[in-house]
Amino acid sequence: MRTPSLLRWFGVTMLLAAPGLLTLAADPADAKAPGKGPRLTFPPTIDLSRDTTRQVVIAAGTAEVYQGHPTTVLLPDGRTMYCVWTYNHGGPCGPMKRSDDGGRTWSDLLPVPESWATVKNCPTVWRLVDPAGRARLVVYGGQGPDGRMHQSHSLDDGRTWSPMVSLGLECVMPFCTIEPIAGGKRLLGLTNIRRPGETKEVRSNVIAQSESTDGGLTWTPFRVILDLPGLKPCEPWIVRSPDGRQLLVLLRENQKRAALYLTSEDEGRTWSGAKPLPPGLYGDRHVARYTSDGRLVVCMRDTGGNYGSPTSTHFIAWVGRYEDILAGRDGQYRVKLLHSYKGGDNGYPGLEVLPDGTLVATTYIKYREGPEKNSLVSTRFNLTETDRLAGKR
Repeated sequence: MRTPSLLRWFGVTMLLAAPGLLTLAADPADAKAPGKGPRLTFPPTIDLSRDTTRQVVIAAGTAEVYQGHPTTVLLPDGRTMYCVWTYNHGGPCGPMKRSDDGGRTWSDLLPVPESWATVKNCPTVWRLVDPAGRARLVVYGGQGPDGRMHQSHSLDDGRTWSPMVSLGLECVMPFCTIEPIAGGKRLLGLTNIRRPGETKEVRSNVIAQSESTDGGLTWTPFRVILDLPGLKPCEPWIVRSPDGRQLLVLLRENQKRAALYLTSEDEGRTWSGAKPLPPGLYGDRHVARYTSDGRLVVCMRDTGGNYGSPTSTHFIAWVGRYEDILAGRDGQYRVKLLHSYKGGDNGYPGLEVLPDGTLVATTYIKYREGPEKNSLVSTRFNLTETDRLAGKR
């Protein structure tokens, strides 16, 4: 066993224990609120948020209706896109729309089984392929009537859907990230759950993983891979390294408002200890995609305000390379995508890359002043134009 050692990170004591395990104990004075940290340097920022010509309202909020927590999926034709979300904050699932032109226009609400409305909290939608090569669209929701994660699937590219059924997994969020492993023979799903054995009043967050061998229809019991007492890691997103040999997980940290990452060299069997992300990636609910030139674009809600981020609470994108994260570098630049008129109540994004290189980023957000509650809004950009604006080549 590795000899324990101590170091400090933004007022938090880190205890490095057994190989691959990192536990963090927050200072008691810091446990109740994030507080201010040291002012840090952030990457240069391009502001596209005022350009309404690139914005599409998928579902408008009203004075009574709050549109929340969307995710998207792009089909292999490069045009068809689905978006699922909830009414109200973490409320009932059910709303779903389809775009046939890469997110420029959207359908009316699509019919879904009545059982969808019995499942709550932040649905996520995926196109998953089983070991036999059969593709399904699958929607996961956080808590059904039994309080556990549910799923519904479609075998005809979203035209019809099965009723929601329980997976028997207790969670806070449904699967935030799913990655094929073992050459596609298995799927690895990660999310955040409450610490096993705690009472409901504690409301901790730990990171757990599960595996599926049938294309996402059934899953193994959760295994906790990260527990940071005093902190609340949550909402993971897996990025596979360009050479395919390493998995990197971007993590929201819901107590200190910085952000963390983990790595695995063996397809998720074991994980490194948690490490701090570069400041430009301080955010909630990261979603990352590679572009054709090998760069990473990561969309998120900016949570760097305690450390001097100029785009704090708004919906942004980070542009850089996988290697930048491992080296502690802050990438090339960030893009302010949408301005939030309701503080940090946004994010949970969908992010898709179209065949022509256009990135379509979708979020829930109060995107203008007025009595309306949050709407679902997408915005479009590409790295050719943002590189030019940033003076990059």
